[in-house]
Amino acid sequence: MNPPRDHPNVPAPRIGVLLVNLGTPDAPEPGAVRTYLKQFLSDPRVIEIPRFVWQPILRGIILRTRPKKSAHAYRQVWSEEGSPLAAITARQAKALQGAFGDTVVVDHAMRYGRPAIAERIDALKAQGCERILLAPLYPQYCAATTATANDAAFAHLARLRWQPAVRTLPPYHDDPLYIGALKESVEASLAALDFEPQAIVASFHGMPERTLQLGDPYHCHCQKTARLLGDALGRELVVAFQSRFGRAKWLGPATDATLAELPGSGVTRVAIVAPGFSADCLETLEELAIRGRETFIAAGGTHFASLPCLNDDPPGMAMLRALIARELAGWLKAS
Repeated sequence: MNPPRDHPNVPAPRIGVLLVNLGTPDAPEPGAVRTYLKQFLSDPRVIEIPRFVWQPILRGIILRTRPKKSAHAYRQVWSEEGSPLAAITARQAKALQGAFGDTVVVDHAMRYGRPAIAERIDALKAQGCERILLAPLYPQYCAATTATANDAAFAHLARLRWQPAVRTLPPYHDDPLYIGALKESVEASLAALDFEPQAIVASFHGMPERTLQLGDPYHCHCQKTARLLGDALGRELVVAFQSRFGRAKWLGPATDATLAELPGSGVTRVAIVAPGFSADCLETLEELAIRGRETFIAAGGTHFASLPCLNDDPPGMAMLRALIARELAGWLKAS
């Protein structure tokens, strides 16, 4: 049936996949970092303190002092492509384009900063995507990561007249595909080292301890990932949590404290892996690879290696293709 001549152009129905990661400043400069931190640290999912208490602290102290320090850290890892996290996530989306057929469009967005989730949902809609899979790239579920990424998407969908059908990628902390990809990546990285680590530290992003008490499964997911990866590698991993912020008690043990203590127990050769990060970023390239090394060597360590994340390397991309194809089941057949 042919539409009337004055009928608006409607693109052919498609399926969208939106990869979502945390975000990054636009530049390694204090002004750009301040803009990014203001958005990030104003999210009530991230800072669970009453707004009337937190905002004066954020605007009066943190946003006046932290941007300069953070900009220095970003400059140490910035590349010609820009922020490593943004560049790698873009490459992941590009590598997946075409993997699910011509009717599937793969895009990426950041929860904080650019490209924004709302902007990319609109772009997918403009390309005819009547079904969208939201894929937060966080293996371990946490309200401050997975939930807030979905929140931002749902908040924008609430403003749309014509909403697409939506699915969300569930956490995959114990999925055999994920554990297998980690095993392959870690073993390849270890084989390339010129030393044999006495210990492998699995460092996850920290969260306040009260998140566990409130029912967030993140801590349990991290512990299970480490246990399953250790089983796959045939050796027990040392679990630690990095990136503490503020005065509240955080999940422990702390990564920096762990690295400082290991040489005292005779462990002078260490490799560290960050299984909770889908792409290398400030927390892995600066906090672990640079500051972590400094801490370990200063404490008496002799050999230190920070292993890469899955990034857009073959093991990680094969895993993402399989996970996404599973979540698109039924939709692909219908299209």
